[in-house]
Amino acid sequence: MGRRSNPRFVHKLILGSLAICIMGFYCFTAPTLLTTNSVSLASCAQPYIHVWNNSATEKVQCKPKVNLMFMKTHKTASSTLLNIIFRFGEKIKLKFALPDGRNDFFYPSSFFRSQVKSYQPGQCYNIVCNHMRFNALEVEKLLPADAFFFTILRDPAKLFESSFHYYKGYVPQTWRIPGQNKLKEFLTNPKRYFNPKGFNSFYLRNLQLFDFGFENNLEAGDPRVQQSIEYIAKRFQLVLISDHFEESLILLKDALCWQMEDLLFFKLNARSTVSVSPMSPELRDKAREWNSADWKLYRHFNATFWARVEAYGWRRMEEDVRELRRRNAEMEAICTDGQGAVAPEDITDERMKPWEPIGEATILGYNLGPDVDQQYSELCRKMLTPEIQYLTDLGVNLWMTRLWGWLTDNILSL
Repeated sequence: MGRRSNPRFVHKLILGSLAICIMGFYCFTAPTLLTTNSVSLASCAQPYIHVWNNSATEKVQCKPKVNLMFMKTHKTASSTLLNIIFRFGEKIKLKFALPDGRNDFFYPSSFFRSQVKSYQPGQCYNIVCNHMRFNALEVEKLLPADAFFFTILRDPAKLFESSFHYYKGYVPQTWRIPGQNKLKEFLTNPKRYFNPKGFNSFYLRNLQLFDFGFENNLEAGDPRVQQSIEYIAKRFQLVLISDHFEESLILLKDALCWQMEDLLFFKLNARSTVSVSPMSPELRDKAREWNSADWKLYRHFNATFWARVEAYGWRRMEEDVRELRRRNAEMEAICTDGQGAVAPEDITDERMKPWEPIGEATILGYNLGPDVDQQYSELCRKMLTPEIQYLTDLGVNLWMTRLWGWLTDNILSL
């Protein structure tokens, strides 16, 4: 008699096979989807916007920037920032270049403008902001010449911990790592477990460089890493740091000439504390060493970030961050039921439940307060709406994402 199969392994094997089939379908159809032509860019309709004073402490008038490219990196608080961008774009009726069928632009394939929902050659957009593997030449063909490019980075040690747990259900080579603390085991001897040619292996090394379209299996000393950093510095007018999210928003406000009310946020797509693995200083060092190219990228832009803060003014920054926190606390009291972020099973409205990955990670969401004042009801709902539902509200048919959700709910949970 043969050995009894492990049901959990069988479920994962089935799910992995389905994932490969689905990805294979996309690879098969990609050649026609990615065909693009050289065309003249249509002029974008510019909404009427007021010139305003965007500083509480200085009398400086400016006109808000409305043509934006936000390079949405993975596991960097980018979903929270995306919600801010969605709300701003909706408020003044800007035109979004949105994905089609899913919540990203065929990631991890390189971005092509034909992946945009209802794309027509020559069409112009105001905002591009969903997950993609960056391809500057294709993005630039969607936006006016004055578009403002910005992005956000995170300490690679924190990002690796988050990515490892969030995506490990989608990375088959992590399934065979023994022990209770798979993260520690992997970082103790990464070359034993890591296969750069494995399915979805990019999630396990230098993910930020990969998102920008560069080779991710490089050491920090490789000259291509420095070339990549210089390219990003030249192409992006602002690089934010998620480890200092509120300061980042103030710098963004200053660069875009937005108002404080445009920056208000609730933390979205965040894991519960029990889903986060504490990292010792030694383990953080190992994570940075393994992701040394990302660590070099991060250190460069962390330095430019603090140089911007200094130019902005330390006291001015402290005052603006304090004001942002005060306004956010007001919105929390107005919008929520007072419980803060809660687990999905404690969210009463199905539409407010966040997307959850395969595995043990619990993604938190919010309950809308029972007696929200009518003047705030629409704003509160938008601020609390998870990314997937917001994209649906913007008109994206997320059939691919929903199919994946059905597979995970009905196969892995058996």
